[in-house]
Amino acid sequence: MSTPERWPLAAVAALLAACASAPGSSTTARYGVGAPLGDRELAGWNIDVGIDGEGLPPGRGSVAEGKKVYDAKCAACHGAKGQGNPATRLVGGSVKPPSVVKTVGSFWPYATTLYDYVNRAMPWDKPQSLRPDEVYAVSAYVLYLNGIVPESSVMDAATLPRVRMPNRDGFTSPDPRPDTQ
Repeated sequence: MSTPERWPLAAVAALLAACASAPGSSTTARYGVGAPLGDRELAGWNIDVGIDGEGLPPGRGSVAEGKKVYDAKCAACHGAKGQGNPATRLVGGSVKPPSVVKTVGSFWPYATTLYDYVNRAMPWDKPQSLRPDEVYAVSAYVLYLNGIVPESSVMDAATLPRVRMPNRDGFTSPDPRPDTQ
């Protein structure tokens, strides 16, 4: 039995099913909107970086260079030392109750994820505007602020995947809920 509250959900589900079940048809051909993407258009979005470093571009950046980029393009949101305010805190934190504060230093399991996220989404008002050297440098600086790499560090496609994050193994423990055993 359906209720009026569920009708919008049912309508969306029916629409999705209808669109997905049309064999051999594309949105462009069927509705006359959009255009197929070519390799050039797709290349701009094919920027993902794997946890093993696959997909990292050529480039390099030091902690010192990262401080300059961070001060110019990140500190206004993340604080002078990554302490947060108004945006997310990047430094310190803990994943141990009762004071769980998830940051790059306490929660993220792979340094390559930091590169991927900064490259894809930062700065918030101009995503994907940083050059690879700037992203490597900011990554090095944020890792340094968290005490993960020394101040002399230089990050690139070879060194970044080798950084061992403090919470690297934090996602591999057995699920403690009794109903999952």
